[in-house]
Amino acid sequence: QVQLVESGGGLVQPGGSLRLFCVASGFTFSSYSMSWYRQAPGKERERVARIRTDSTTVYYFDSVKGRFTISRDNAKNTVYLQMNSLKPEDTAVYYCYAGNGAWGQGTQVTVSS
Repeated sequence: QVQLVESGGGLVQPGGSLRLFCVASGFTFSSYSMSWYRQAPGKERERVARIRTDSTTVYYFDSVKGRFTISRDNAKNTVYLQMNSLKPEDTAVYYCYAGNGAWGQGTQVTVSS
């Protein structure tokens, strides 16, 4: 059974940091690109970052460049999203997405003082 399980979300003050985790199972993780998306209330889901199978090519949404870092560990079937200098506008549910079309259930990130 293909499964993606996110964790690491929470409440953080502006300027703070969080690290999101997404653990994959049920498919050959190392064969697929992985992405993080987010969806804020009343807004469309948007892709935040993407990483290819061998980590050599990444993509970042303009508003998170220089603040967020995506990485992966194929030995652990895990993709990470390190989020620094968080802003209130980063508040959203963050989803993990695999190149085979699988989605995780999401983890809430709230940036507020």
